[in-house]
Amino acid sequence: MRTTVLLSVMAMVATTTAAVPGGDAPGGPGEPAVYQPADKQGFGTANSGTASPVWFTLGGGRMTEVFYPDLSTPAVRELQLVVTDGKSFTEPVRGRTEQVGDLTFRQTAHGTGWTAVTTYVTDPRRATVLVDLDFRSRESLRVYAMYDPALSREGGDDTGSSGDALVASDGAAASALVAGRGFSATSTGYLGTSDGWTDLADHRMDWRYPKAGPGNVVQTGELRVDGKRHRHDTLALGFGPTRQSAVTTARASLSTGFAKVAARYAKGWQDYVSGLRTPRLGSRHERAVYRSSLLVLAASEDKLHPGAYIAAPGFPWAFGFDREIAPEFGSYALVWPRDLYQIATGLLAAGDTDGANRSLDYMLNVQQQPDGHLAQNTRVTGEPYWTSVQLDETAAPMLLAWLLDRTDESTLDDLRRAAEFMVNYPDAPFTEQERWENQSGYSPATIASEIAGLVCLADLLTRAGDTETAERYLAIADEWAAKVEEWTVTETGPLSPDPYYLRLTKDGNPNAGTTYNLGDNNVGEVDQRTVVDPSFLELVRLGLRPADDPVIRNTIAVVDKELGEDTPAGRLWHRFTSDGYGEQADGGPWNVNWPAPTRTYGRLWPIFAGERGEYELLAGDPAAARTRLSTIAATANSGLMLPEQVWDNAAPPGIRPGTATTSATPLAWTHAQYIRLAWSLAEGHPVERPSVVACRYAKDC
Repeated sequence: MRTTVLLSVMAMVATTTAAVPGGDAPGGPGEPAVYQPADKQGFGTANSGTASPVWFTLGGGRMTEVFYPDLSTPAVRELQLVVTDGKSFTEPVRGRTEQVGDLTFRQTAHGTGWTAVTTYVTDPRRATVLVDLDFRSRESLRVYAMYDPALSREGGDDTGSSGDALVASDGAAASALVAGRGFSATSTGYLGTSDGWTDLADHRMDWRYPKAGPGNVVQTGELRVDGKRHRHDTLALGFGPTRQSAVTTARASLSTGFAKVAARYAKGWQDYVSGLRTPRLGSRHERAVYRSSLLVLAASEDKLHPGAYIAAPGFPWAFGFDREIAPEFGSYALVWPRDLYQIATGLLAAGDTDGANRSLDYMLNVQQQPDGHLAQNTRVTGEPYWTSVQLDETAAPMLLAWLLDRTDESTLDDLRRAAEFMVNYPDAPFTEQERWENQSGYSPATIASEIAGLVCLADLLTRAGDTETAERYLAIADEWAAKVEEWTVTETGPLSPDPYYLRLTKDGNPNAGTTYNLGDNNVGEVDQRTVVDPSFLELVRLGLRPADDPVIRNTIAVVDKELGEDTPAGRLWHRFTSDGYGEQADGGPWNVNWPAPTRTYGRLWPIFAGERGEYELLAGDPAAARTRLSTIAATANSGLMLPEQVWDNAAPPGIRPGTATTSATPLAWTHAQYIRLAWSLAEGHPVERPSVVACRYAKDC
């Protein structure tokens, strides 16, 4: 939409702003720097260790954020190709994205008499993104590269210069865009005032500004392709700590050649996958989504900080444009211990034990705080970002350590510190925030994680000879396990005459009509007895309750009625009653700062199909569990990326329910859940379920 506005509205500016040969660009610092929508159709990087600390994303038919030098630091807002005939039309090159190899992506776009095919990889030996272009047209046309750097996580303080390379820098990093055939013209200006979009509003490139900044710089280069005589070119976007190093890096990748770089890129991922297990899956699409999921998880690990797997390479909704809610842009390119646990269990199921061990090491060596709890989330460097206490995250390394059979003294010392924080937390197992990060209280899902974590840790301690501490933790776990229903099951709620689990209670009294504000959807105060959440199934998945427990089964019926929807992809569920974490009714972006009359609506989460499938395996219904895998696979977009949320049956007109919303995509948790369900189906039981917990409480030994 922004492209259309600029090309139409800025025409007057283009005709009244005179070119100043040799002069700096006017109009600084430019429009405010924001990021692109978070629903990506592509996400790629080389499997190459520290040699190539660069990741690209594709969204809306072009290249969007590029991360350098780590996965918490975006360095680019977009690289957009534009086609014009110089007189009657100017069109952005935006096409369908497909994954044509292991994290190798191709975009095919069509316009007025032209077709463009772009293919994306990174150089395994350097911090370079390579874009291979094949452009064909009926008449000779002009093609421009519009490059919007946003170095070091902020796009408002860059300085750029134009010449045979488009070079940008700030105080910490630099980028350089070069073309195989070179540029026939270049310019560097400010977004919205003297950039290429504004210049091309009259379908001609009139400006040749040699430099701009500091500000929100956008750089333009005319390619030496016309669709007739010259149809092919390669762009190299290189990065480095200095301007010269960025140029050198880009030119070295360009001189290697796209074909050779792409072959090395493909081999790196083929080598990774060849060392993993492969489940038997029903359809070709399910197999493709499985392989893509393996690659997305591996690509989500930072190369300079082992074990730091981010949640998603994007900034959904207000997190990418609203400085009030996000003074520093960053979410979701962060590491949550909760998501990291999900990722690690997916890696472990697939056979990547090393990746799972790195995850645990990162939790304990980087994310664990001096008092023993794990930070809510961190940048890949370990710097805490949000700082609330979520006790399921503090329990996560206990569960993961048990799955990895880690009994070394260093690990156990760290886990003891985590456990001591957890059992001594005020009113434990009360938590400041539960898994959805916006409420305090007694949550059945959080309590399940805490109890299972203590039992798993007690087993590890017993094997290491520390029976005294183990027995203490087991006694606490048993006490909490006996009170789960007392804290979280209502017998007086309006949703069923029979008892059912609540999302949480604020006061540990589920039969009281205690009210609280859900926080992000402007519905006001709600009675805690009216709010349910599929997450209560953690009690079964982690072994605290049997699948046929009558309260569990009744709550499933309540959740299905209140939160479930049938879509073309299959049956899916909302997070909780009246969840507001999603788009507005018309599809506009979520923001907690909207005026009160504006409602936002949480949509459907594919992860719940995976969790339901794991439950159904325990309930003796593998056929139903099998359909859940197909449902998750059906939510993948054209690039085989799995989303955080998909549209419900209240989607805006013209949007198909069951397809990805503008939420974070790819979400590593969704990919991990898909992998784990695939292996749970293959093995006949949930592979994540700790048997030591199930034997103790669910009597499933």
